[in-house]
Amino acid sequence: MLLENKVAVVHGAGGTIGGAVARAFAREGARVFLAGRTRATLEKVAAGIRAAGGAAETAEVDALDEDAVETFAAAVAARAGGIDVCFNAIDVQDVQKPLMEITAEEFVRPIVTATRTHFLTTRAAVRHMIPRGSGVILLFGGGGPQTLPGLGGFKVALDALEGLRRQWACEAGKHGVRVVTMVTGGVPESLPEDFPGREELTAALSAETLLGRAATLADVGNVAAFVASDLARTMTSATVNVSCGAIVDH
Repeated sequence: MLLENKVAVVHGAGGTIGGAVARAFAREGARVFLAGRTRATLEKVAAGIRAAGGAAETAEVDALDEDAVETFAAAVAARAGGIDVCFNAIDVQDVQKPLMEITAEEFVRPIVTATRTHFLTTRAAVRHMIPRGSGVILLFGGGGPQTLPGLGGFKVALDALEGLRRQWACEAGKHGVRVVTMVTGGVPESLPEDFPGREELTAALSAETLLGRAATLADVGNVAAFVASDLARTMTSATVNVSCGAIVDH
């Protein structure tokens, strides 16, 4: 098991991406602590993990609330003896319109949400990783060089995460803490079944990839588990691209 005896925190664990990563972590032997704002969705993910023989606990946490995030991390560290992995899958999508049609408030909102939640959850986890001399921070949703019109501040928010990842990697690296961003280019499975145009969007996302298919939720979870494991111990201040070639760095 890649993460045997590891303690993993997953923020946004009630969502499709967070849930997939939490299940992969648990499958690989981690004791998983699921955090989110809706108890019912967290418990559903936790129940599935327990049914498969894994260990999972849940807590209602607003990942934008500084005190709540710090309290949660401290409680996990006290209960489990530390924190080895922290993954943040908080959704930062917001109003998406052309820049000429968006207000200043609408533009900055996803940027503030993305940078605040990842800063707070990372800082809280790193506090408990430093004494152990190791740890892994996984940020989800960084951006490649490509963009599309009409995204408002969303793409800028994703790009901001890359800067945040570099800064954390620079400052936490001396304590043995690795910081990695995951990018997907879109995961059709994460869309609700009743999402308007779901099939068309899935086809469009797949057509934009080099492999002729988009990443699945299982793909995201599997890669996250690998990156969080000691097999990837040389990886930090890096972007892990699981977009099937939809995002190509230049």
